[in-house]
Amino acid sequence: MKGPLVSVVLPTYKRPGKLRDAVDSVLGQTYDPVELVVVDDHSPTPASETLSDTAFGDTRGRIIRHEENRGANEARNTGIEASNGEYVAFLDDDDTWRPKKLAEQVSTFRESGSAVGVVYTGTEYVYDDYSRSYVYTLSGDVTTDLLQGGKLGEFTTLMVQRDVIAKAGLPDTRFPSWQDRDWMIRLSRHCEFGVVTEPLTVRNLQMDNESISDNFEAKRDVSYPLLLEKHRETAGEYGLEDEFVAATSEALGRTALKYGYYDDARKYLLKALYCDPTKQSRWAYSLASLGGVFTYRPAKELVRIFHEVRDRPTVR
Repeated sequence: MKGPLVSVVLPTYKRPGKLRDAVDSVLGQTYDPVELVVVDDHSPTPASETLSDTAFGDTRGRIIRHEENRGANEARNTGIEASNGEYVAFLDDDDTWRPKKLAEQVSTFRESGSAVGVVYTGTEYVYDDYSRSYVYTLSGDVTTDLLQGGKLGEFTTLMVQRDVIAKAGLPDTRFPSWQDRDWMIRLSRHCEFGVVTEPLTVRNLQMDNESISDNFEAKRDVSYPLLLEKHRETAGEYGLEDEFVAATSEALGRTALKYGYYDDARKYLLKALYCDPTKQSRWAYSLASLGGVFTYRPAKELVRIFHEVRDRPTVR
C-alpha cells in the first residue's frame, strides 16, 4: 500500500553538476510516491538541459523555470505553490539525502499524533577537510527552544504538512538568509515537531560553496534586524527576550568569525554574553574572537583535530 504523496521542492541556480547529484538522491529514495518539483531560478544552463538524460522512473518530475533570477527564497515558494503533496520536503541543489530519508520522515508522521506538523532529520555536514554528524533531539512544542537558539537543521532537513504551511504562511522572501530560522519559529506556533535522529541529510559546506547563507553582510544588515523585529515580541511573551537576542547575536557573531569579520564577531559575541552569559559556547567563541585571526585560526584547528581524533576508527 502506497503512502501519501510527498512533494520535494528543489530550487537551483548555476550548479549543474551538483543539481544532478541532488536529483539522483531524490530518485534513489526508498519511499513512494514522490513528486519532484525543480525550480530553475534562470540558470545560465537551463535545468531542463542539465537533466535532459535523467530517467525519473516512477517519480513525478517537473521543472519550472523563472524568466528572471529571483533568488532561492522566491524559487522555494514557487515550488511550494506548484506542488501537490500532502507533505512538502525541501532539498537545496548542493545537498543530498540518504536513501531512506523520506521513508523515515513519513513513518514518524504516521507514528506521531495529529499535533505533529513538521518532521526533521539529523544532518551530516561535510567541510573541506573533515565531516561531522549532528543528531538532533528536540521535539514536541519547540518554540521556546528555537527562540533560545535550539538547533533543528535547515530547510534540507524538513518535511512539513501542507495544512501547517497554510496556517503559518510561506517562507518570508525578505530574508537573504535565516529564512529557515524565521519559518521554523512560525511553524512551531501552529504545530509540534517530530524528529528522525539519524543524519539522513548531507550538507556540503566546502569553502567554494556559493550558498546564499555565506553572504555575511546581508545577514548582518538585513536578516539579523529583521529576525529580531519579527520575533522579539513573541520571545517577550515567553519571558525569553534576552535569551532570544543573545542566541541571534551569537549566531551572527559565529558567522562573522567564520568569514573573517573579526570586529563584527567581537561586537555580536560580546552582545550575546551581555544579554545571556550562561552559555559556555558564548564564552568560547568570544575568547576566540578577541585576537582576530591570531586566536581564531588556532581555535579552529583544535576543533578540526578534535573531530578527526574522535571520528578515527579504533584498531583492535
